[in-house]
Amino acid sequence: MNNTATASSGERTGIQEGLIVSLLGFTVVLVVMNTMMFNLALPKIAAEFMLTSVASSWIVTGYSIVFAISSITFSRLSDFIPIRTLFTTGLTLLGAASVLGFFSNHFIILLIARLIQAAGAASVPGLAIVLITRYIPNDRRGKSMAVIMSASSLGLGLGPVIGGSITQFLGWHDLFIVTGLTLFLIPVFFKLLPRETPQKGSFDLMGAVLLAIGTTGVLLFLTSRQWFTLVIGAAALLLFWLRIRRAADPFVQPALFKDKKYMMLSSLGIVSYINNFSTLFLLPQILAHLYGLTPAQSGLVIFPGAVVSMLLSNRIGRMIDRHGNTLLLKFAPWLLLAAAGLFALFADNNIYAIMAVYVLLSVGFSSLTTSVSNELSGNLTKDQVGAGMGLFQLSQFFSGAFSVAVTGVALTAMQNMPLSSAYTNIFWGMTVVALASVIFSQLYLRMQSRKVTEKSSRI
Repeated sequence: MNNTATASSGERTGIQEGLIVSLLGFTVVLVVMNTMMFNLALPKIAAEFMLTSVASSWIVTGYSIVFAISSITFSRLSDFIPIRTLFTTGLTLLGAASVLGFFSNHFIILLIARLIQAAGAASVPGLAIVLITRYIPNDRRGKSMAVIMSASSLGLGLGPVIGGSITQFLGWHDLFIVTGLTLFLIPVFFKLLPRETPQKGSFDLMGAVLLAIGTTGVLLFLTSRQWFTLVIGAAALLLFWLRIRRAADPFVQPALFKDKKYMMLSSLGIVSYINNFSTLFLLPQILAHLYGLTPAQSGLVIFPGAVVSMLLSNRIGRMIDRHGNTLLLKFAPWLLLAAAGLFALFADNNIYAIMAVYVLLSVGFSSLTTSVSNELSGNLTKDQVGAGMGLFQLSQFFSGAFSVAVTGVALTAMQNMPLSSAYTNIFWGMTVVALASVIFSQLYLRMQSRKVTEKSSRI
């Protein structure tokens, strides 16, 4: 039985693809920038409110936790609640929290504003993919997916530039103006997004709570090294697994974890996020400590990679629409591997090498995540899209936070070594991780090839 929210009777199921996807891309840029910008403002915020490093880190850690849980929640709710309702609700939360944050003069108010921002911002990337999957045919879906993924890369590149400049010349309060722009997009999306008929459905609140506690516990362990948080998180995840196997309408269908193709593609996407987020965590430090650049200047070094990725999004999308996902799934992981190896060789020698290699990484990352998301959306059934894509988003965001935490631990462990040697060692480690993406892609393509061969033999 299909319980997915559907277009209202009498409404066209088609959408204004070009306009809506462009607006979604712009909104994704704002959301991803919001994630990155505050990292650069933490020292000034900590000084203004006289915070410890642990307290100030909650501005980022708390945001990450709420964003991760809210992303899968919005995607799951889209199975029976209209996307337009969920999307405008998310943008309202994001915009209202931006206004609250702009006028905040106390740390608690600032933290509350950031947490509400995260809850609203999480609606954008997940629902964008669900919308594209639901309303754009397979033969045109690749181009739209490419816009969303390259917009994410552009936001990652713009975040340090815009965040560093605003913090340096205006102040951290003005960072909230950027995401406050989403308030003007609410009536636009309300008009353009398709009207859907709400369907009967139930929300597995217990499953959502257990998953939230589990991921929060693990993330807190990665940032605070408190073992009891890991124990609580692991116990909650175990209870979550037992819950979804017994619930009539579980928060996440257990069948997803048994789907080899889904798990292989998800692993491929996770590895790509680990490489990209670790690099974006390391590069500003390398540029500051080895080359003496300011945050804004560091952002300008990273920015060209994001721009090139955005400019190539149309070509990437057309390639997928014409030739399928196989070509990029086969070759994009090699770009990640090459970029990691080149960073290990040249990151401590030449600033222009850093700029050029990040272009390679950014293009490889956008190409791979676009093809993986498009392939996943085509493999999932209509009833699995919300939970499947939401779980994929959650795993990506979690893997990004995990990679940053592990990279930080590695830097601390090598604090007695010369910085250049420590950075080089980490990049060699990332090269091994990138090699895993090549292995996952080859295994998945073999599975697909075997499936095609079996079908041919039956004919």
